[in-house]
Amino acid sequence: MSGLSPDKMVGVGLRSPHIHHFLSERPDIGWLEIHSENFFTPHSPARQQLRDIANHYPISCHGIGMSLGSADTLDKQHLSQLKQLVDDIDPIAVSDHLSWSSVNGQYFNDLLPLPYTEEALAHFCHKVDRVQEVLGRQLLVENPSSYLSFNHSTIPEWEFLRAVQQRTGCGLLLDLNNIYVSSFNHRFDCQTYLDAIDPQTVKEIHLAGFTVKQFEQGEIWVDTHSRPVSEPVWQLYRQWVRGHFSALAGVPTLIEWDLDIPDLDVLLGEADKAQQIIAEEAKDGITTT
Repeated sequence: MSGLSPDKMVGVGLRSPHIHHFLSERPDIGWLEIHSENFFTPHSPARQQLRDIANHYPISCHGIGMSLGSADTLDKQHLSQLKQLVDDIDPIAVSDHLSWSSVNGQYFNDLLPLPYTEEALAHFCHKVDRVQEVLGRQLLVENPSSYLSFNHSTIPEWEFLRAVQQRTGCGLLLDLNNIYVSSFNHRFDCQTYLDAIDPQTVKEIHLAGFTVKQFEQGEIWVDTHSRPVSEPVWQLYRQWVRGHFSALAGVPTLIEWDLDIPDLDVLLGEADKAQQIIAEEAKDGITTT
């Protein structure tokens, strides 16, 4: 449970263009998400600003650098810095991705897909277990967006993700935009994916925008986090909230926007849409019971 009040369930990313707004103006928003790695240095100005902001807003730490799916061993320094940050800020959640991004200690600027095999599953679960042991708390694992798949995968992504949760006790960060993007790129049904997710294991939800790319070989959808949430993703969100409202209590929702970042009022407007959906579904639930 996040401890958020029902009317403060939606947050936005704390990104550099808006830090001064949250330091000085304290806009009305339920919580803020950070990219953990941006605040690893304990005595940096960024870390001090984060401490100041955390006095007024709940914070969620979202990582992009643990490379949990890589064959590399866990980076002990990275994990130690994450633990120091978590102990300092006491966030409402700590998360990373069902992906990999390193080979022999060399990192790529991408969150790359795993082959969904029993071997990869055992390896990924071992990494998650170790992270949770070091942090002393539950890690949330986010479902990825992807643009290719491995021919030798033997497990559908949704079953792989569910198995990770069941074996490790981790929570899930359910990114509805990622499901929608990947459903087009890989030609699966969003509902098949969502039906496989135990709503009780979902501890955070992400909503974002995507970009359509045209190539000679055809069309692909890319999870760019550079646009407003699309109407089909709003529909998936409304469907999820309506179908799992009792399990949703205390589960925060994030409006994720990382490129072509607009004025803060635009982000707050997107957050208001999500909060309104929660309010409408809560009202309908009371009316029909």
